[in-house]
Amino acid sequence: MAAEQGVLLHKGCYRARLAAGPADVAAAQALRALCFRTGGTDCDAYDAACAHVLVEEVRTGALVCCFRLLVLENGADLPRSYSAQFYDLQGLQAFQGRMAELGRFCVHPDQQDADILRVAWGAVTVFVDARGVQMLFGCSSFAGNSTAEYLDAFALLKHRHLAPLCWRPQVKAPDVFRFAARLRRKPDAKKALLHMPPLLRTYLLMGGWVSDHAVVDACMNTLHVFTGLEIRAIPAARKRLLRAVAG
Repeated sequence: MAAEQGVLLHKGCYRARLAAGPADVAAAQALRALCFRTGGTDCDAYDAACAHVLVEEVRTGALVCCFRLLVLENGADLPRSYSAQFYDLQGLQAFQGRMAELGRFCVHPDQQDADILRVAWGAVTVFVDARGVQMLFGCSSFAGNSTAEYLDAFALLKHRHLAPLCWRPQVKAPDVFRFAARLRRKPDAKKALLHMPPLLRTYLLMGGWVSDHAVVDACMNTLHVFTGLEIRAIPAARKRLLRAVAG
């Protein structure tokens, strides 16, 4: 790991580091506003409680990706999370291990290098390992409020990736798409993966699971599903890959 203060990971052309102060957080908020098309600056009350991670191009210092992490001691702390605004998380409140909410994950729209996503997940791995996090969770977003182009993706989530019943989030938001109850179609896996957000695809590759409904978030112009990942459930081969990047 790089010796530079606050650096989580330095790999190839990129480094991932923790925000060092208000200017870094403001830069992350500006990138979020650009990616989420909110206009102005994207900020909320949760920012002050989170650790903010910036992925930068080493040569230029350009910010290419950012996200934030909120550490919770166990499931009893879930009401403090961003996700709790939209989902009834009563089942998950019985989880005894440390948790971290991954939020506002975005990559600059002009950047196409797949290494950015790999470095970002390597940084998540370093963070999770250092703090003894046992479950990672958050809201995984599809662009727009229309479900039409995502029906195969939602059908695939229903057939392969629903949360265990004991932890499954219940409906809380006023406007939701209950895809597990409504969809009867057999998913076209190729179409499903084509329309699956990259962040969600990565969660699923690691053994993640989702809520049985999507929240229609008019403010952010997204559809999102609650996504959870128990760290001990990540396949051994996938853990080796993540730690190879993180190392």
